Amino acid sequence: MFWKIVLGIAVAWVAFMVLGTVIGFVFKAILWIAVIGGIAILGAAGYRAISGKKDVKRINRY
Repeated sequence: MFWKIVLGIAVAWVAFMVLGTVIGFVFKAILWIAVIGGIAILGAAGYRAISGKKDVKRINRY
């Protein structure tokens, strides 16, 4: 009876370790995808701001 309890606890511990590893990997993957996407968006916005629009009609206020 004692060994069944120990074995059950060991199986539960291994299951939680595997589950934690999988969830941790998915969380890190999503985090890195978000970071790379944010950098890409900021880079594209910066490039667009620096390059400017060539065909925009500017308003002459003076």
